[in-house]
Amino acid sequence: MARILILGGTAWLGRLIAASLVARGDDVTCLARGASGTVAPGATLMARDRREPGAYDEAGSTRWDAVIELAYDHDLVTGALEALAPTAEHWTIVSSVSVYAANDEPGADETAALVEPTDPSDYAHAKVAAEQATADRVGDRLLIARPGLIVGPGDGSDRFGYWVGRFALAGSGPVLVPGRARQSAQAIDVRDLAAWVADAARSRVTGTVNAVGDPTPLDEVLALAAEVADSSARLVAADDDRLAQHGVAPWAGPRSLPLWLPAEYEGFARRSNERYRAAGGRLRPLRDTLVDTLADERDRGLDRPRRAGLTREDELELIAAFDQG
Repeated sequence: MARILILGGTAWLGRLIAASLVARGDDVTCLARGASGTVAPGATLMARDRREPGAYDEAGSTRWDAVIELAYDHDLVTGALEALAPTAEHWTIVSSVSVYAANDEPGADETAALVEPTDPSDYAHAKVAAEQATADRVGDRLLIARPGLIVGPGDGSDRFGYWVGRFALAGSGPVLVPGRARQSAQAIDVRDLAAWVADAARSRVTGTVNAVGDPTPLDEVLALAAEVADSSARLVAADDDRLAQHGVAPWAGPRSLPLWLPAEYEGFARRSNERYRAAGGRLRPLRDTLVDTLADERDRGLDRPRRAGLTREDELELIAAFDQG
């Protein structure tokens, strides 16, 4: 039985990591405020505000087989390292493929150049700075996990669930899709990622790993999403320029087409996952993830306000405009 500390662990990915470790019989503690959720059954919440003095006093008096860091805020990351690095046998930091400086090379691996971390308010810069600070302190005890698009039940970003949910909502009606749909999507189910992070921490995997799924043409993802949703929707394709002219954003956020990326990002969703596979990472069939995501979408409401995508009303207005030429 391993003694493992998760810094966070009450929200989506962290809670599933904790659950995976508990299922393996480990003694799991989550050091978090607990404001974003609850700990997995069997795990212990060490309720602390990590910005407060003394937040790590109790945790720092324990020797940990592994520590898993989910934050990237500089103060949180360095504060935890100062207090806990001396008593941790292994350290994992969950980072992101957003750290890479370029996104135009399909198949790029973990040796690709990183952004220069000059702006702590920028997500990618902050992630790089967190990686560097951790590597400086932990050395060869460190695993840097760099996920890409994380998907599956419980995803609050709406980037992936938008499509299977939209096809279910549209039924046989029209659905707006990006015209350059041979671009790739590269998703990893949150449950597969959580299981791998848990196993990697227990077995003390080190190095840097792109924890990403297999690249899949976006049009294949959309076709499978429509099939899972039992939709016979008519696809209305619009090219990049036309979407941009009508104020449709790429990737995520309000009034967007989720997962659509401009051509210069061709490599973003086609990164190598060879190290992930070699380190024991598994990927469930995309259909299984879509089926479970659709069930989650239905539970939350297909026509609910979303963090990403187009409202159905805006989508139909755009389709009418595009159909008219």
